[in-house]
Amino acid sequence: MKYTKLGKSDLTVSRICMGCMGFGNAAAGQHSWTVDEEQTREIIRHGLDLGINFYDTAIAYQSGTSEQYVGRALRDFAKRDDFVIATKFTPRTQDEIDAGVSGQKHIENYLNQSLKNLGLDYVDLYIYHMWDYHTPMEEIMEGLHNAVKAGKARYIGISNCFAWQLAKANFYAREHGLTEFVSIQGHYNLIAREEEREMAPFCADQNIAMTPYSALAGGRLSRRPGETSKRLQEDAYAKFKYDATAEADSRVIARVAELADRRGVSMTEISLAWLLAKVTAPVVGATKFSHVDGAARAVDLELTQDEISYLEELYVPHALVGVMAQNGKQKAEM
Repeated sequence: MKYTKLGKSDLTVSRICMGCMGFGNAAAGQHSWTVDEEQTREIIRHGLDLGINFYDTAIAYQSGTSEQYVGRALRDFAKRDDFVIATKFTPRTQDEIDAGVSGQKHIENYLNQSLKNLGLDYVDLYIYHMWDYHTPMEEIMEGLHNAVKAGKARYIGISNCFAWQLAKANFYAREHGLTEFVSIQGHYNLIAREEEREMAPFCADQNIAMTPYSALAGGRLSRRPGETSKRLQEDAYAKFKYDATAEADSRVIARVAELADRRGVSMTEISLAWLLAKVTAPVVGATKFSHVDGAARAVDLELTQDEISYLEELYVPHALVGVMAQNGKQKAEM
């Protein structure tokens, strides 16, 4: 495994971040394809054995059971200083808004619940899961700064936002002496490259780490036509993200398969090697040992510039997916 710094922070993270949305009680949340606690523990221990020290979950994943499973496994199998844990909070609910719960109080409540779920005193990275159009940005930044000052979060990150929103928030924080975002977790892979328009150049300029989710497009970039999985069959949100562009995407996926055959590696390794050349640490979901193995091998695979260009050549622009539009309609990875 290889390691790097997470943006401007002093966190040393593995080049692969294990995405934990696939862990949790399937009966407790919105995903039917998640794995139980015993399997979660085995997969996390395998990841630790391979040198993966970076784990990403969220309070919204399977009603908090992902946090619970992940927290217990990490506490049992690793020393606290040997892993980096990230979790995420969602916007205020309508009930909270009606009850007058402020953005700052919302963050405090959600972080306290996440820490309870994880069984930890602090998280290394606390991530704003999606932009809250019903709460002033200033309240969010104050609330996150309070979490860092209280020692409950070491750093903060953001997910599912536009580049202008990240810029606005960080420049506001800088002007007022508040904590800035050190990472962005957006929607980015070989068949969803819209982050390259504005987000990637901005992050490069500001030394903000990119830790994209959906690194394999819900499995589409790791399987050949006809191959399937429980998630491919039942993940309604992934279908929303990719079904409309399936014909155009299939041409890119075919090149991934072709290059994998030529190099004698898996499609997973090719897809992730491409992304690893662009970002700090992709978030790679795992529900099997083979998912972890493929991700770990990708770290050591270097593509030539000609191979990268060959994979990118057939891409066509896509509609944005994974952000909340100005009208407040929620379309974010959950």
